Amino acid sequence: MNRVLIVLLSFLLSISNSHGHQNDNKSFNGEQFAKQYFTAWTASQSINATKADIENYLALLTDDIGHQHFPYDVSDERLANGKMNMRKGMNYYLAAHTEYRAKLVSITTGHDVIILQYDTYAKATHPDNKRTVVIDQRMTEILEIEQGKVSVIRKYSQ
Repeated sequence: MNRVLIVLLSFLLSISNSHGHQNDNKSFNGEQFAKQYFTAWTASQSINATKADIENYLALLTDDIGHQHFPYDVSDERLANGKMNMRKGMNYYLAAHTEYRAKLVSITTGHDVIILQYDTYAKATHPDNKRTVVIDQRMTEILEIEQGKVSVIRKYSQ
C-alpha cells in the first residue's frame, strides 16, 4: 500500500514539474533544502544529539507544523503549538539512542513538496520502561513546504 502511494505521488510530482509549475519562491532550492533537512534530522537523532541539534531541526519547521507518523501520530492536523509539542517530545527522547545511522536513498521534489526516502537503523532505551527498542527500516517522509519551511510531515515506514 505504501509503495503504491509513493509511486503515485512520484508520478504526480513528475507530471506537475513537466508542466512548468515552480515553487512560488523562485529562490527556493528543494533538493538543497531536503539535504539540509535530512542532515538536521539525523543530527537530532544521533547518540550525541544535543538540545541545539533539536533546535537546528525545529528551525526548518513552521510554528504550526502538522506531523503524522503511523501508528504514533495519526493526525496531520496543523496546530498553533505544533512546534512546541515536537520540541517537548524530542527533548523527552533526547539521548535515548545508543546506536543510530541513516542513509539518504532518494530525494524527489515537486510543487511545494519534497519526498525523502532513507534507510535508518536505531537502537534505543525507552525512557519510560527502560526496554531496548531496535528499528531497522526504510522510511519515506513527505514534506509539505510553505514559505521555505516544512508545514506538514508525513512519515511512512515498512
